[in-house]
Amino acid sequence: MSKHIGVLTSGGDCPGLNAAIRGVARAGQEAFGMRFIGFKDGFRGLVQNRFLELDHHLLSGILTDGGTILGTSRDKPHRMPMGDTVRDMTDAIVETYRKHHLDALVCIGGGGTQKNALRLQAAGLNILTLPKTIDNDVAFTDVSFGFDTAVGIATEAIDRLHSTAMSHGRVIVVEVMGHRAGWLALAAGIAGGAEVILLPEIPHQVEHVAEAIRKRSRSGKTYSIVVVAEGAMSKSQAEQIELLVAKKNKAKKKAQKKAASAELEAFHKEHVNHTVNLTAELEARTGLESRLTILGHLQRGGTPSSADRLLATRLGTACARQLAEGQYGYLIAARGDHTEPVLLKKVAGQKKLVPTDHAWVNTARELGICLGDGVGTV
Repeated sequence: MSKHIGVLTSGGDCPGLNAAIRGVARAGQEAFGMRFIGFKDGFRGLVQNRFLELDHHLLSGILTDGGTILGTSRDKPHRMPMGDTVRDMTDAIVETYRKHHLDALVCIGGGGTQKNALRLQAAGLNILTLPKTIDNDVAFTDVSFGFDTAVGIATEAIDRLHSTAMSHGRVIVVEVMGHRAGWLALAAGIAGGAEVILLPEIPHQVEHVAEAIRKRSRSGKTYSIVVVAEGAMSKSQAEQIELLVAKKNKAKKKAQKKAASAELEAFHKEHVNHTVNLTAELEARTGLESRLTILGHLQRGGTPSSADRLLATRLGTACARQLAEGQYGYLIAARGDHTEPVLLKKVAGQKKLVPTDHAWVNTARELGICLGDGVGTV
């Protein structure tokens, strides 16, 4: 009997999702005779039993499309808003899974999706996952699809900003995505010829950044490009959040934990404006007109690059083979030109951050790019 497989996309959208859907479903159909249905809008579609058949007609022509034909959401199975309440809808998901006589569920998403998929595995579902995120922070895979396209978009934006910065003699601060991981900022900053790159993994001091810009001015260069990950923090901010996290972890009483969580939330709300504040402070310290550009969701949209199409398709077809073999509970990871199944329980809850001694970091330092920590070139 042919296997019946469910597929969903969860979390933020990114280029390559449709290529991954097509890869797993088409390979499963052509090579292994499987039947696929897609659930709409992530885990919410599972709860509400909203689905569509992933047949040849629906899969045709989607390889080059951005976004996801299934839709997506950030809903969590165990904490899903339902009207005025937040409920654990795991049982409803299990019921939908059984109603369709599914043999397995493929969850395509980033770090949050990996954790939610593991919860469904614990509830008795057969699960496989694929890694997508422009942040490139899914653990135990060389790369996640969506990253290459986002780097290209961010690099093109930086290229365009060079001419404006040069024409007006300005400092232009470019905020790119990356809450905890700075892969996107680092790659686009190097590829785009930025003078400063600030990452979440390397706390910075504004004076070091200002001095790097002043040094350029003294050498006759009238403009600078500063690329900043949205999660980058100053040294004092990093120390502050470390204390707040420690305070929350040490809290034993419910009221204490709630108060500590409120402090953390207030910190993050304030931190949202950190690039606005950084831009103003750099102008004050350098005497150069400074402007901020926030790329935002531009980085997540549009046609996937050929590299992301190839990666998503490779991972999708490998997922189909894993389904055919009946091996569940894995993330299908990229390993060089090959793929490798990694236990989901090993991946969930982990993030792949930029090591401070990574080759890209060393490359940036050797180019004389300022990382804001006062460390000179290697």
